[in-house]
Amino acid sequence: MKETKFTVKHIVAIGIGAAVFFILKRFLVIPTGFPNTDIQTAYPFLALLGVIYGPIVAGLAGFIGHLLGDLTSYGAWWTWITASGILGVLFGLLAYRIPISEGNFGKKEITTFLVGETLANLIVWVVLAPIGDILIYAEAANKVFTQGIIAGLTNSIVTGIIGVILLKAYAQTKTNKGSLTKES
Repeated sequence: MKETKFTVKHIVAIGIGAAVFFILKRFLVIPTGFPNTDIQTAYPFLALLGVIYGPIVAGLAGFIGHLLGDLTSYGAWWTWITASGILGVLFGLLAYRIPISEGNFGKKEITTFLVGETLANLIVWVVLAPIGDILIYAEAANKVFTQGIIAGLTNSIVTGIIGVILLKAYAQTKTNKGSLTKES
């Protein structure tokens, strides 16, 4: 990702990204059987957004999309809303290691993505969100760490599988750097 200038394209990506994240978070979830903890399909999309547009776009889209999802269901749970924003930022940092705009998404980039998204999911859901719940909402540690472990593992798996598919498909729409030659 070479582009560092924030443009109208980025603002549009935040708006569309937040809307798609909201729809996926609100309407396309799979219950885990543990209270308030679902398998989310929104995070692979957030990873795609992050790798394409970077940390600011993905962070804001994750924060806004999660906020809208919470406000239209059971009310704002700020620690997890913030965690989604932080996760978007971490996914966006992968843009500096994965040259997706150049059409590159081979074994090296897939490995980088899988390691990065897994670490990001585990840090955010297993550590940050539960600690926030304990400090801000005085939640029981065993409950929120169980939720965090379930969310971290399921989000890592879903983001890994669906994220690779989305990123591979996106990379195929781009021209590989150096693949075009001038005809004489």
